[in-house]
Amino acid sequence: MRLRHTFAASLLALCLATPTFALSLNEAMSALGAAKAAGQLGEQPDGYLGVVKPGGQAEDIAAQINQARRAEYQRLAKQNGIALGDVEAIAGKKALDKTPSGQYIQLNGKWMKK
Repeated sequence: MRLRHTFAASLLALCLATPTFALSLNEAMSALGAAKAAGQLGEQPDGYLGVVKPGGQAEDIAAQINQARRAEYQRLAKQNGIALGDVEAIAGKKALDKTPSGQYIQLNGKWMKK
């Protein structure tokens, strides 16, 4: 019985010490502009965000937004009867083209300021 109590107390302490919150999609969308302007995130040719400079909530922002993008790309692919990879490539080209100067894009596997 004492072992179970000790384990439960340790688990509770670990949970309280570890940040377990995840950003919602709305929170990620709100934080995206600042993360891109700070050089933490950039657009990739595959239509998804990439982490240029880890730190803060960059990984969480990218994960939330990429999950939403993938769902939308899948919907568009199915709706139009085309491959997911084709939708991703089209979206990636548009995202790279629309990225403002000074923000990061990935070309040939390397991050560069546009």
